[in-house]
Amino acid sequence: MLINTENINPKDSSVQDLKTEVESRTKLQDICNKIYAASNLDEILVNLKNEITSLFEAERITVFVVDGKTRELVSRFKSGSEVSEIRIPVSVNSLAGYSAMKQKLINIKNVYDDKELASIDEELNFDKSWDKKTGFVTKQVLAFPIIFKKYLLGVIQLINRKDGSSFKTIDEHAVEELAKILGIALYNQKRIAKSRSTKFDYLLENHILTQKELEKVISDARQRKESVENLLIAELKISKKEILKSLADFYKVSFAEYNPTFPIPGDLLTGLKVPFMRNNLWVPLRREEDKIIVAIDNPQDIQKIDEIKALFPGKKLMFSVALKQDVLDFIKLFTQDEKELAGIDDILSKLREESDEVDEAEASIGDEDSAVVQLVNKIILDAYARRASDIHIEPYPGKQNTQVRIRIDGACSLYQTVPYSYKNAIVSRIKIMSDLDIAERRKPQDGKIKFKKYGGKDIELRVATIPTQGGLEDVVMRILAAGEPIPLDKMGFTEANYDKFISSISKPYGIVFVCGPTGSGKTTTLHSALSFINKPETKIWTAEDPVEITQRGLRQVQVKPKIGFDFAAAMRSFLRADPDVIMVGEMRDKETTHIGIEASLTGHLVFSTLHTNSAPESITRLLDMGMDPFNFADAILCILAQRLVRTLCNKCKQPYHPSLEEYKELLREYDPESFEKNVHIPYTEDLVLNKSNGCDVCNNTGYLGRMGIHELLAGTDEMKRMIQGMAKIEDLRNQAIKDGMTTLKQDGIEKIFNGHTDLLQVRKVCIK
Repeated sequence: MLINTENINPKDSSVQDLKTEVESRTKLQDICNKIYAASNLDEILVNLKNEITSLFEAERITVFVVDGKTRELVSRFKSGSEVSEIRIPVSVNSLAGYSAMKQKLINIKNVYDDKELASIDEELNFDKSWDKKTGFVTKQVLAFPIIFKKYLLGVIQLINRKDGSSFKTIDEHAVEELAKILGIALYNQKRIAKSRSTKFDYLLENHILTQKELEKVISDARQRKESVENLLIAELKISKKEILKSLADFYKVSFAEYNPTFPIPGDLLTGLKVPFMRNNLWVPLRREEDKIIVAIDNPQDIQKIDEIKALFPGKKLMFSVALKQDVLDFIKLFTQDEKELAGIDDILSKLREESDEVDEAEASIGDEDSAVVQLVNKIILDAYARRASDIHIEPYPGKQNTQVRIRIDGACSLYQTVPYSYKNAIVSRIKIMSDLDIAERRKPQDGKIKFKKYGGKDIELRVATIPTQGGLEDVVMRILAAGEPIPLDKMGFTEANYDKFISSISKPYGIVFVCGPTGSGKTTTLHSALSFINKPETKIWTAEDPVEITQRGLRQVQVKPKIGFDFAAAMRSFLRADPDVIMVGEMRDKETTHIGIEASLTGHLVFSTLHTNSAPESITRLLDMGMDPFNFADAILCILAQRLVRTLCNKCKQPYHPSLEEYKELLREYDPESFEKNVHIPYTEDLVLNKSNGCDVCNNTGYLGRMGIHELLAGTDEMKRMIQGMAKIEDLRNQAIKDGMTTLKQDGIEKIFNGHTDLLQVRKVCIK
């Protein structure tokens, strides 16, 4: 390599200086030749470190390269061992970053002299944090961008002249020449690496991994007989997603990452042998239009792919690359059951063996060892293990497969697909477990499953069958909440609502309603209230359909409408059984409501639920049912409307400072005047909200669990007068707000400011 000497004028120097310049040029030429000829750039820079720093009489050198992913400068080579890596933005906030951004040389005598920095550029800053972190004091800096064919590849930076003086003009020329040679070397290395093409090029090109680190991991993997991917995750802490991106980039396919809530493709697993899938590391994942998506560890293994295609004759297959462990985890999720049941593969194979005809499949639904029985048991146990509240069995006409969906934290997701041949058999099996008429398919039926008889776990399910189009039947199973009631102070009440509710349920007589749609936690709230007042001196009777939560000290009755023992009949019998408190599961008709109000006026405390949307609406609903407004006004203590809102996952929720527009939107949703009166949270720089993010704990949804949001209408004297006058719903709402009621949405927004949820979830469950 030849060095450009046009800019060096020997007449400007003494003979001694000229001799020094010639020596410097010779050293520079030698360094450049070695870099140009080197096959391994990292290795040659390590070997030349002392020569380069000596040439510039500098204490330290750093060669930065551009990270193609983040557009940051990352240290490819450096002297000094205080930190393993330096990452800085391409911006005016660092000296090397400024040199890269402006693509020009900078030569600074004192980096702590703000006037000197301002003379170069008023926005230029020196990032002092690195000096604080390392204890090394930076004084002089010489930096030049590494550019090849107009492409910015990095920056070379020299720090601190050993004699304390500033870097000279000859140093500026030398660093420019060195940057040109490094530009050629970096470009060539990138081109050669691309032509080689390995599974981990994406990681190398984006500087997530160095060649040296990769070579060491490959060597360690050989010795330990482990996969390279596992060691990259375990030892270098590279994320699984980045490795999958690299593999997908290499194989030119999409990637599949394991997710424990992935729907089970039951129809695709029929007839497949699990040992064959495990040994060959592949598994079908789902149908996508007319294609079957298959996860595989090596999409270029032609022999393996031909064997897989032979198992799906006439079908189009699309392959996605997956890590070995992820494939095994998918197979385990799809086929095995922790609860000592047969795997889904065995069940589906058994279904096939038992019968090719639907009638014969249905004939085996009472046999405890049959595949249909095992499949239904597995569906129930898996849903219970995943914290589901409901299971939906959804058959489709013709040869479309049956879908099984489960609801977790209020959101439905696909759990499994079952071959269409067994849609009637599965429904019939659930009917047998629920003591329903399996021959009746034209009208809805309700029942209950005590699962302990069938599957070992003490689970109770409320079952509803509903005839659907095509002569089919849907089944919805509600998994009933068992165990102890939740303490009232853990229910998510605001302080004001908690005090008002406790005051109401502690009264000796009157009526308390909890209202909301199905699945909004009404029964849970009532049982928590009963638990609060459940004392030896208090006699409490409950009429429920079904009895979901059991408490010692309560006398609980299961109503049976089929034999005429309905809520009204239960209420009449309670009044003859010396009650202090009566809880009725639901007031769904005039007779039950009338008896409840009469009971509350004759010295009893009555609790019940209503299927209404808001607290003021409950009043008009009861009056429309024909209640005497004077009796009802005298009886009412409070009406609590509630919803369940999904809460942010505590492990991964992300604090952030909201914009002024976002803050104003929350104010508008709440009502600015009420917000000022009730919440008192001004917009400041310190205001922090939380947003969903996603992690392994919450299956990357960002949400985990639910909490209540409440609207409490108190039976004040003014409210009682308005009920007696049969006031309009809008007037009732305005009066309730005057009495201190916060609406459901307002309560939800307060929980947003407390960091529990976000506006999206609040909007999903309430309107006003």
